[in-house]
Amino acid sequence: MQQLYSSLAEKKKKGNKQFAVLIDPDKVNAGSLKRLVEHAVDCGVDYFLVGGSLVVSNFMDSCVQIIKRESNVPVLLFPGSPSQVCKYADALLYLSLISGRNPELLIGQHVVSAPAVRQSGLEIIPTGYMVIDGGAPTTVSYISNAAPLPSDKNDIAVCTAMAGEMLGMKLIYMDAGSGAKRPITESMIADVAKNISIPLIIGGGIKDPEKAYLNCKSGADMIVIGNAFESDTSLMKEIASAIHSIPVKA
Repeated sequence: MQQLYSSLAEKKKKGNKQFAVLIDPDKVNAGSLKRLVEHAVDCGVDYFLVGGSLVVSNFMDSCVQIIKRESNVPVLLFPGSPSQVCKYADALLYLSLISGRNPELLIGQHVVSAPAVRQSGLEIIPTGYMVIDGGAPTTVSYISNAAPLPSDKNDIAVCTAMAGEMLGMKLIYMDAGSGAKRPITESMIADVAKNISIPLIIGGGIKDPEKAYLNCKSGADMIVIGNAFESDTSLMKEIASAIHSIPVKA
């Protein structure tokens, strides 16, 4: 059953913009995670994404269980490797790095992880993952051994997203990466959004409510923010309000 995906697709149709907080299990402990989840619920966060490029701790399962215990907010896995599968989540973004040319991250690791993913019972959402140059080296670029798409080449991003949709991806996730100096431009977001019919997720380098709002106005269906809240959670409510202020279609 594609319950979460059906919900995302329906929200896209209505123009109902979504806000997700990305949690890296390596960067939280039980106490800080509980506080973060409580604050996120108060702010009206729509989803939690859990995962990271490395995840060297053994906190993944506990991390998801704490989130589920402390909130009713859906948890989507954002895996950086086949080992990041947790049966306690609600769904898994089955990422294929369509912006790169590393066969391991296009299909190789999926072959390895397929039995565990199937056995998990999670809702699987095929996701075309596109890394956009954010002006700083990122962990995902290093781990993937793949160059990001140029930040000023909208046509390449558009064609990549279109190809992903035609290959059967259910979501497109464009990411400038953790610690990006430059977020993805509104013009690139707008051009991609005009040329695909599936939900568009945007992450990386979004540090203020205005940028989150402008991304949504340009065509983003979901904004994902992680690093900005690691040292300061006060922005969360303002960003949530900005994203949710976009009018919904009748």
